[in-house]
Amino acid sequence: MHAQAKVPRYRQVYGALERGIRSGRWKRGDRLPSEAQLVRDFGASRITVGRAVRDLQLAGFVERHAGSGTFVRAARGPAAHSFGLLIPDLGETEIFEPICQGMMASPLAEEHALVWGSAAEAVASKAENAWRLCRQYIDRRVSGVFFAPLEFTPARDDVNGRIVQALDEASIPVVLLDRAAAPFPHRGHHDLVGLDNRHAGFVMTEHLLRLGARRIAFVAVANAAATVDAREAGYREALLARGVEPARSLVHRLDPDDADAVQALMAQDRPEALVCANDRTAARIMCTLHRLGYAVPRDVRLVGIDDVDYAAFLPTPLTTLRQPTRQIGAAALAAMLDRVAGSDLPTRDILLQGTLVVRRSCGALAATA
Repeated sequence: MHAQAKVPRYRQVYGALERGIRSGRWKRGDRLPSEAQLVRDFGASRITVGRAVRDLQLAGFVERHAGSGTFVRAARGPAAHSFGLLIPDLGETEIFEPICQGMMASPLAEEHALVWGSAAEAVASKAENAWRLCRQYIDRRVSGVFFAPLEFTPARDDVNGRIVQALDEASIPVVLLDRAAAPFPHRGHHDLVGLDNRHAGFVMTEHLLRLGARRIAFVAVANAAATVDAREAGYREALLARGVEPARSLVHRLDPDDADAVQALMAQDRPEALVCANDRTAARIMCTLHRLGYAVPRDVRLVGIDDVDYAAFLPTPLTTLRQPTRQIGAAALAAMLDRVAGSDLPTRDILLQGTLVVRRSCGALAATA
């Protein structure tokens, strides 16, 4: 009982439901009990049950139909391959859940499974948890690991390097999601699948230029992944392509919740528009601007990158670039199966282009809003 208590409650619920599916208690096409019923059956919270069911969906055991419920995809036997998910920001960074859904929705996933490790006890940091999951996957001899390297952690480069080295030494293939494990300009030798970030930065900046903005600032938080550097590079290239010299003073690494820092940016730089490195930064700086009395897009145009679920519901709906997350997931699975098959292909960056989504924050819809 003591050992069981150390397993997170949502993983206990997940395990019980998975065993029920594998044993045939619920067969292909059967509807699982409602979340309200599972809450009563397990004596767990709705959040706990919801996370367990979500993980079953990501692993390919069930599928959800809006208004109808959750249904078993198959009473699955042993998978041909089990792939570990080593995504420290899963559940926090919005792009990773649909990427995982894309993996398991791929026709290539029919015989395979995604697996999650779990820390045996509370850990002090995200970095420590990532290392423990790495060791678990090595001990379990998974067929491969999908790894989204750490960011926003001062020691991230050391931790990321330690993880990929350990997996290499265990001869476990690694496919990187969204970002490289090594700091720029180093690349490493693992396939990387994600958004074409340079193109994303270019597209969003070019959109603002087409709307007439010339004094455009780029805003990101400190200690972000190299994806942000690529988006900044695209921002600079778009300015140069239009004959606008990119001023170093207009590139900022700051806390978007810091009113003093945002006020200084607005007062000193007098930007006509802001390209934010991602939607989360855009949402936070939008709220800070509103607190300071600035109106978006009247006083400053604002765009992000990612098109997370809440982008359309911000105080001013956000113009952004939509990541093809499900297609990224499918491409990542295909890359992993290539490596598991022993492919001698050279190291690949598989970069997918996103889609511009125009809303009111950029000012393009001001006349019709």
